[in-house]
Amino acid sequence: MNASFQIQAPIEAIRPGRRAADLRGKGPRAAHRARRRPEERIRLLGALVDLVRPEEMLLYVDRKAALGEAAIIANHNSHSLHLLQGEPLLSAFFDMADMIQVDSTRLLLWARLVNGRSRRFHRCTYLDWRGDFWRKAAARRWRVFYLGGAPGVADAAAAKIMAEFPGVEVRCRDGYFDAAAGSADNAALIGQINAFSPDILFVGMGMQRQEAWIVLHQHYLRPCVTFSVGAAFDYEVGVQTAAPRWTGRMGVEWLFRLVHDPRRLAVRYLVEPWTLVGPALADARFALRRKLRDWFAPRLNRRASDRG
Repeated sequence: MNASFQIQAPIEAIRPGRRAADLRGKGPRAAHRARRRPEERIRLLGALVDLVRPEEMLLYVDRKAALGEAAIIANHNSHSLHLLQGEPLLSAFFDMADMIQVDSTRLLLWARLVNGRSRRFHRCTYLDWRGDFWRKAAARRWRVFYLGGAPGVADAAAAKIMAEFPGVEVRCRDGYFDAAAGSADNAALIGQINAFSPDILFVGMGMQRQEAWIVLHQHYLRPCVTFSVGAAFDYEVGVQTAAPRWTGRMGVEWLFRLVHDPRRLAVRYLVEPWTLVGPALADARFALRRKLRDWFAPRLNRRASDRG
């Protein structure tokens, strides 16, 4: 994992003329930062996450791509936090990640309660930054490789994106192959990706499988920025129904998805969160100790000063 954080003064936003209302709907927002900050990384429900805005994530990716450096962009939600328990390859993936987005408003609200620094605009997920990403990709003429999806789905999504954002080049490979380390399919796939030499690699094969593939094969790839993106291209062509973006901002996207696909998602949204009660209690204890310390420390110092 890249642990070298640097602090730098704020710089202008990606699109300086963009209205504040376009960014969060009300009031001015501070300029985005091009450098990572130590305080952006927090521990939440037993895992590390980065409190970054989508604009800040894209600035980081832009810099890495311009320098030709490798980076891994991950994301956490309640499902990944549940799966993280007892899954060594998944743990290894998040240990390798250079940036870990939070794509759950409910997690951000919990972080705000126990940590105090998170805001709704820290939510980062493909559907939220999709437009800004592809506009930047077109402007920079990035080469993007997408790995995942059913046969034909990614190709249809790539054609749609290249028509909508002229200048970007997208190549695809579906997720139906032998992903075992050392397989002939994997060797051919690595050769295909490296021959294309992408700036950006999207791996969308479902949580656990996509992360495991990245862990086992990242070192065979030419330097590029790698994202784990789940069903991103399924949403592009309507294979899966994307929730209205206001549901994400309101923290009810999970409910929209549950209503539309209850058989697949009932356990994820109604059962899995209960496995996070232990980590949540640990967060609450830590927050309480911090608040007590912050309340008592100045009073004790003042008393000591009065006696002195």
